[in-house]
Amino acid sequence: MQVALITFEQLIDQARMTHIKSAKSTLLNASGITIFYNDELAKLTDLDKQQLSFFKKEIEQEKDVITLQELGLYNYYLPLKKEAATAEALEKVRMKGASLLASLNGSKSSEVCITNLTGEKELSLALAEGMALANYQFLKYFKDKKKRQNSLTTIHIADKYVTAKDAESLQHVVEATLVARTLINEPVSFLSAVQFSKEMQKVGKESGFSVKVLGKKEIEAKKMGGLLAVNAGSIDPPTFTIMEYKPEKARNKKPIVLVGKGVVFDTGGLSLKPTPNSMDEMKCDMSGGAAVVGAMMAVAKNQLPVHVIGLVPATDNRPGMNAVCPQDVITISDGTTVEVLNTDAEGRLILADALVWAQQYKPEVCIDLATLTGAAVRAIGTYASAVMGTAERNVMDQLAESGMHVWERTVQFPLWKDYGDEMKSDIADLKNLGGAYAGQISAAKFLEHFTDYPWIHIDIAGPAYSNSASGYRTKGGSGVGVRMLYDFIHKNYC
Repeated sequence: MQVALITFEQLIDQARMTHIKSAKSTLLNASGITIFYNDELAKLTDLDKQQLSFFKKEIEQEKDVITLQELGLYNYYLPLKKEAATAEALEKVRMKGASLLASLNGSKSSEVCITNLTGEKELSLALAEGMALANYQFLKYFKDKKKRQNSLTTIHIADKYVTAKDAESLQHVVEATLVARTLINEPVSFLSAVQFSKEMQKVGKESGFSVKVLGKKEIEAKKMGGLLAVNAGSIDPPTFTIMEYKPEKARNKKPIVLVGKGVVFDTGGLSLKPTPNSMDEMKCDMSGGAAVVGAMMAVAKNQLPVHVIGLVPATDNRPGMNAVCPQDVITISDGTTVEVLNTDAEGRLILADALVWAQQYKPEVCIDLATLTGAAVRAIGTYASAVMGTAERNVMDQLAESGMHVWERTVQFPLWKDYGDEMKSDIADLKNLGGAYAGQISAAKFLEHFTDYPWIHIDIAGPAYSNSASGYRTKGGSGVGVRMLYDFIHKNYC
């Protein structure tokens, strides 16, 4: 199958990247946003008495944003209640950034300057982050894409506590999240497994990490029976991509391994998904793989002193060719036999081969991300990811704290032996389908079988993709996992 190539620069352009820069002072030729505590009006030295009186009334009415217009420019003032910069407080500011973005684009502003009078630099960064993430657009397939482009291109931060390095670091994390979104939003007509691997190579070359791609013959030689079985119904070959970022002075002796599910489209195979709507979002079934690409990009571009490896098994899941049948028995690369009772429970099969591959690295911790089960969505909705694992309690807690900090929240479920019993087969070592309840847990118990190291599984089925925008989470792929993984690695291994 012939696929069109895309350059990394085009990938970034399609993400509608907003540039975040530190500034020494407020820019006179740009729209402005001023953050201040609502009981510290005296700090607004640019206001006259009449304006101050107006502000007092607006604050009494608990207005979220106060707007002034001068010399054709809109200036927005953000009164905040004085409180600790908690995860909840930062999320409120990100969401306010998203709502302000709509006003800025509505007034055709190309630049905005954030001035912060609170002394809390986290507020400046959260506001810029919310605006930049909300400014994302996926316009590749519109004929009039230039006409549709948002006007805002640059966010300046005039905060004496925000360094150029702070702004650059945030820029890279936002950029990585938007690249993940773009990969998710690409249709399978473009993003086949082969093309997905090519995109990873481009991102690696630009960001500074190595990428090795195993093609079908190499996958066959490695006896990756899970990945080959899911691919058996497709005319397009599978790929297995290995990304590695290893700086000279890495602080971890054992690598952190990230594994992402890369099913570029999931029809359900012969266990075809029922209609209507059940296939409408299935181009997002590689969101776990996209999150791993984004996390590798953010870590490498910010040059964190951490050895990180990313693994992405990729294929589409189709009912054609010699597709695997329900009740078939396949063999994973470690020799484990699996009775396939439902071909729509395919993600765990390709992840099994990746988790076996990860054993050779003896990782400090291995974290996999996958849009794995509808059960996770039914259990906790779209507001969080389901998490299970065998890593030490403190590591699980650290990941949960990072998820809360960036508002990619997680809910931990148990991994009791009982759920593993549901995965026993009458004719093979395992089956790929558990009981009628708690499918997110039985799926994780299946994956646990292939690990011999500290491991965390994140089922991102709920928050990975949305058919409507919510604040800075734009319609389509969310890029969930990128910011959480980066925060986790940065805070705990640097």
